[in-house]
Amino acid sequence: FLIASKTFTTQETMTNAHSAREWFLKAANDEAQIAKHFVALSTNEKEVVKFGIDKNNMFQFWDWVGGRYSLWSAIGLSIALTVGYDNFENLLKGAHSVDEHFHTEAFEKNIPVLMALISLWYVNFFGAQTEAILPYDQYMHRFAAYFQQGNMESNGKSVDRNGEEVDYQTGPIIWGEPGTNGQHAFYQLIHQGTVLIPCDFIAPAQTHNPLSDHHQKLLSNFFAQTEALMNGKSEEEVEQELIKAGKNPEEVARLAPFKIFTGNRPTNSILVKKITPFTLGQLIAMYEHKIFTQGVIWNIFSFDQWGVELGKQLANKILPELNGEEAVSSHDSSTNGLINAFKEMRK
Repeated sequence: FLIASKTFTTQETMTNAHSAREWFLKAANDEAQIAKHFVALSTNEKEVVKFGIDKNNMFQFWDWVGGRYSLWSAIGLSIALTVGYDNFENLLKGAHSVDEHFHTEAFEKNIPVLMALISLWYVNFFGAQTEAILPYDQYMHRFAAYFQQGNMESNGKSVDRNGEEVDYQTGPIIWGEPGTNGQHAFYQLIHQGTVLIPCDFIAPAQTHNPLSDHHQKLLSNFFAQTEALMNGKSEEEVEQELIKAGKNPEEVARLAPFKIFTGNRPTNSILVKKITPFTLGQLIAMYEHKIFTQGVIWNIFSFDQWGVELGKQLANKILPELNGEEAVSSHDSSTNGLINAFKEMRK
């Protein structure tokens, strides 16, 4: 068993860890066996040893490494075990190549800096509140979700580094899905909705699963969507298209407003040769450095997450209150009502 927890106190992680421990001991029937069958990835040796894990089986990393930036450290052991160390090393090498690019390249050619500035331009000067990450590769179906944490936990701040409230927008809402799924779901809003949504389109030139012309069709949509978002379709183009389709003037006048696309919707197109560990490392590092750059410009701390703490504190207070059947009255009326309704419904 591999227990990955920086503090070794995170409620969800340690609840799972103790459930695994209890399940294991039902068969092993000897707590000394824990040290032989569990290893830890953590910064908290005291809690690791208390759990029963041998301190020599504890893979350490620096306590200043935030969880959302920790895959490059010992926390990445689970990745290495899954994909093999050679692939994990290539992931690191890909990230290192972008680290070097970010560190040495002039700003006007520095990809993370340019991405940060483009994003900041639309967030702070055009009022964009969200950004979509749209990979055209099913293997990256959780990439947007990964950077929901990476971005929003880093730059979702309303206080600057001086402890003063900011009077400008900081981190945007990050969301997205693989391209073809999104096309049949939310692209309508991106194309013709009333809100501006900058989008990052990501696609590989080569597929891991060559089958007939599937990848050609996928990439044709990748190129078509970004072109459509840029150029749109004018009223004149729509009218000519409807006339060519045999519509009479009344039908043209009725249908035309619904088929106009304003265009001028911002996108970044990121085309890579193939999704490999090296490429994935590059993409992850690119977004990490983008987030850091924006945090510097917004003058906020990107590497803390105090906003997560209040919910944890209240959960620890509420947990023992859920044990009995008696009504709860120690919270606001809404929370009391919800907890008491839960107690009634679980009977």
